Amino acid sequence: MAFEFPIRVYYEDTDLAGIVYYANYLKFIERGRSEWVRSLGVDQARMKAETGTVFAVRRVEAEYLKPARYDDELVVSTTLLAETGARIQLAQEVKRAGEVLFAAQVTLVCLNEAGAAQRISAEIRRKLAPSLH
Repeated sequence: MAFEFPIRVYYEDTDLAGIVYYANYLKFIERGRSEWVRSLGVDQARMKAETGTVFAVRRVEAEYLKPARYDDELVVSTTLLAETGARIQLAQEVKRAGEVLFAAQVTLVCLNEAGAAQRISAEIRRKLAPSLH
C-alpha cells in the first residue's frame, strides 16, 4: 500500500522556464520518504542518537515524464518494494491529479557512524515492513 504525501510547487521550486527544476523532484521524494518513515513510527533522529545508524540513498533510477509548474498541487507516493537486512527498495512517484509526472526507484542502505553498512535492527525492520515479518 502506498503512503501519500501532498506537496505544493512554490516559485523557488521552478526554473527559468517556469517548470519544476529537475533536482527538486529528488527533494520532493526525500520529503515523501521521511514522512513515510515517520508515519510508521520510526524516529530517525532517535535511531541515530541511540544506535548511531542512519539511512542513506545508495541508488536512484528516475524518469521525468511530464513537467510540474508553479502552484501545482502534487502528491508524492511511496511504496515499499523490498527490504533486506541492510537495504530498503522503494518505488516513488510524483503525481498531479493522479497523473504520474516523475517516477523513481530508490535504494536505501543503513549505515553506521563510520559510514559502513549496518544491519537494520529487527524493531525498525518490523515497523518498515510489517507484512514481511
